[in-house]
Amino acid sequence: MPHVELKCFPGRTEEQKRRCAEKIAADISEILVCDISCVSVAIKDVDEKDWKEEVWEKDIVADRDYLYKEPGYTYD
Repeated sequence: MPHVELKCFPGRTEEQKRRCAEKIAADISEILVCDISCVSVAIKDVDEKDWKEEVWEKDIVADRDYLYKEPGYTYD
């Protein structure tokens, strides 16, 4: 039962989010060999001013051991 949570800056349309979620779900279903009906995808908008505190510190730095793809930016 894979669940993916995608966080990004605001500005994408609902259609873009829907298409992105569908493609992510299809890839997960294929790669992890599970039925697509078992995959869920959430997309949350996070304002740029809140990114460091809400995403960088809580999701990226705190969970670094679980990252399979690290970002190419830092907050120094």
